Amino acid sequence: MDSYRVTAFGAPLALQSEPTPVPTGRQVLVRTTGCGVCHSDVHLHEGSFDLGGGKKVDMTRSLGLPRTMGHEIVGEVVGLGEGVDPGEAAVGQHRVVFPWIGCQQCPVCKSGDEHLCNQPRALGINCDGGYASHVLVPDPKYLFAFDGLDENLAATYACSGLTAYGALKKAREAVRNGGDLLIIGAGGVGLSGVRMAEAVTGVKPIVADLDKSKWAAAREAGAREVIDPTDPESGKALYRMTNGGVAAAIDFVGAAASFTFGFNALRKSGRLVIVGLFGGSASLPVPMIPLKNATVMGSYVGNLDDMHELMTLARSGKVPGLPIATRPLADANEVLSSLAAGKIVGRVVLRP
Repeated sequence: MDSYRVTAFGAPLALQSEPTPVPTGRQVLVRTTGCGVCHSDVHLHEGSFDLGGGKKVDMTRSLGLPRTMGHEIVGEVVGLGEGVDPGEAAVGQHRVVFPWIGCQQCPVCKSGDEHLCNQPRALGINCDGGYASHVLVPDPKYLFAFDGLDENLAATYACSGLTAYGALKKAREAVRNGGDLLIIGAGGVGLSGVRMAEAVTGVKPIVADLDKSKWAAAREAGAREVIDPTDPESGKALYRMTNGGVAAAIDFVGAAASFTFGFNALRKSGRLVIVGLFGGSASLPVPMIPLKNATVMGSYVGNLDDMHELMTLARSGKVPGLPIATRPLADANEVLSSLAAGKIVGRVVLRP
């Protein structure tokens, strides 16, 4: 099998060839037909996430070089371990891979939230992922059918779709009795949130993005209005537009400026959901949290139940499409550079 691997943080991915693995036990071997490139791959490639003030989250131990990145994986089942029953998976099936795998032994995993496990085995992060011709999946329960969907689009549901869906479920609680929804950032994950917002929450979102080249895609995905958060008048306009602030804001950027804009946009009892990992730190007057009766919370991808719900929703045809470009796997380094520079609208899927 061939793979493009991180062999040194920040250095170009290296093409490596090795014997194709043979699945054992409950393992399933998938021949990769597509793998989406996520913005978190940029940070993983660098080896850290920026916390601001010179502080960083060190990912070098988690990755354990060399590592094959890529967690938005779609492919064909080509091998089964001896412990896989015929009804669970079959050679020739085309499936999306759920990558957020935990230890399956700790209380968090047993509660159903293995994506939050403290000893994760996530594909493309802690274990080798989809920037390769083949991927070894530890159990057939992590494979999802995508009948009727384009396979490149289906690949994105494993991260950008699932992440957006998980955040929208949290925002849905805040808008269920009426109110507006603000989505900050119309990049790959943010655009996924825009396109499924109405189906999940019942509300067409207002979208804030400083890059006007993404506005048309946001409107096409279902945005009711698009604003520039850096415009000095945008805060006042948003306040008037929403009659006092939004019920929920989802920050798909995760920077100091986007956090501040999102919190300031909340009405009383509003909820701010932080998803993005752009980095930095923000200052917030503590009294404003109780005075607004506001909720500030994080959202990290989703669990297996969320993935089942998302795939059911996707196959229902209620979710608008996402701009997707395909590139050869050999272009992985170029795609990562373009994504880091903010030059990609929607998602790029690498195809071996």
